[in-house]
Amino acid sequence: MKPFVVGIHEAKTQFSKLVKRVEAGQVVIVKSHDRPVARLVPYVEELAPRMPGLLRGKITIKPGFNELPEGFEAFAD
Repeated sequence: MKPFVVGIHEAKTQFSKLVKRVEAGQVVIVKSHDRPVARLVPYVEELAPRMPGLLRGKITIKPGFNELPEGFEAFAD
């Protein structure tokens, strides 16, 4: 989807409508004196950082997991 470009005065008077566009996934570029000064983008919730070792002991790998299936070598060439 192409960004929607709007002048700063129109952005001020139509802010609620612009927010609805952003909620729908569209990016809005605000211009002042014919140059971009702001970009409205959808808010993305930041995920918590991953904790190393959190799943230790909860995941098992079956024996033979790393072995190629029989006949697979023919496809590797």
